[in-house]
Amino acid sequence: MDEGKILARLNLLRIEHRDLDASIVALGEGGAPDQLRLARLKKRKLSLRDEIARLEDMLIPDIIA
Repeated sequence: MDEGKILARLNLLRIEHRDLDASIVALGEGGAPDQLRLARLKKRKLSLRDEIARLEDMLIPDIIA
């Protein structure tokens, strides 16, 4: 994957991560939040964070110390 595609994918993932964060907050503010849906959103958010970290690592060159 070239750097341009990685950056584009990172941008999309970060947007989705922010959207999920807003959804989680909104769902939690309701009277009785759907715990199953809340857990699924949080799991997806963690998955996105892991993928973002993996892609960011691909952009940083390995430096042998």
